[in-house]
Parts: sequence; C-alpha cells; structure tokens
Amino acid sequence: MKQIFLGCLLCFSHLFLFAQTRSTEVDYQKQSRPALVNDVPFPSATIEKAIEDTFSKMGYKSTSSKGFTVYKGVRLPQLGPDSYDVYFMVDKKSRKDKENSTVTMMVTKGFDAFVSGSSDATVFERSQTYLDSLRNMIAIYDLEQQITAQQEEVKKADKKSADLEDEAKSLEKKKRKLEEDISDNEKARNNQVKEIEKQKQILEVLKGKRK
Repeated sequence: MKQIFLGCLLCFSHLFLFAQTRSTEVDYQKQSRPALVNDVPFPSATIEKAIEDTFSKMGYKSTSSKGFTVYKGVRLPQLGPDSYDVYFMVDKKSRKDKENSTVTMMVTKGFDAFVSGSSDATVFERSQTYLDSLRNMIAIYDLEQQITAQQEEVKKADKKSADLEDEAKSLEKKKRKLEEDISDNEKARNNQVKEIEKQKQILEVLKGKRK
C-alpha cells in the first residue's frame, strides 16, 4: 500500500514539476485576448469532465461561449480575493495524438476586463500557477474515476461469483434428484424383470393344463 501511495505521489509530482503554462493571445469575439495555455497529458474528455466536476463541487455551473466553457462569478482564492469569470477551452494535441491535450484559459474581472500580465500581473501570475496545478487536479480526478470503475468491476465479479455459487447449489440438487431417479428406475426395472418371470411361470402352468 505504501509503495502504491509513493508511486502515485511521484506521478503527481512529476506532472506538477513539468507543467509549463505559457502566455498567449487568442481570438475571442473578434478581438485578441490575453490567455494562458498548457499541454496536459490526458484526453480532452477526461480534462473537461475533471474541470466540470471541480467547479460543480464548488457550486458553479458552466455556460458555453465561442468554443469556451465559462464559469462566471467564480471565487477562487488561488487567483485572488475577487470574483472572476474563468474561460476554458480543451483541444486534442493533434488528430493522431488523442491522449494529450492543450488547455487554454482566460480570466476576466467581469464581462470584457480580461486579465493580462500588464493589466493585473498578480492575478495573471496566479492564473498561471492555477493552470499548472490543473494537471494534478486532473490526475487525481482520473485516478478516482479509475478506482470507481474498478470498484464496479469488483462488484460485477462478486455478483458473478455469487450467481455461480447459487447455480452450483441448484445443479447439486438436480444431481441428487437425478441420482435418486436413476436409483428408483433401476429398482423398478429389477422389479419388472421379476414380474415378467412371474407372469411367464403362470403362463407355463396354464399351458400345462391343456389336454
């Protein structure tokens, strides 16, 4: 158990150490907006579900806007004391590479006030750190999903085993009943052979009385 825990810890540490969020600009609503981007070693579907799960647990629901998943009025201590609108877009790394994805993130202080390194260096830097940490969050989510799925497999295996046990008991009863039927049939056949001999003897006696 300790080795498994250490292995998971090393895995998460590896993800964190090699996370490299970089600043960029994206076209959003016909304007160039400051954004952050990071390559994450998970399929896009896993990342999207992990982000949704994280914000859902905090009580936030998403909306969609121009390809981005948006969480409005979010309070994230990791970013700062205010509320923010956080935008996420998750894309496959490439058509061939479905196991790695690129995550784009934008943060606003409300409507059109997109945070950049020049407009609010502190929040922008914290946003970079937050996007870096997203890898660990996704890794933990993915592990929990695997554990849940494996628990279901264990339940299915347990149920199958129980069903087979019940079937074995049923077959054993049928076997005993069949063995009893075979024994009864053998007795009946032996009795019938005796009955045949008896009837034949009667027949011979009757034939002997002919004149």
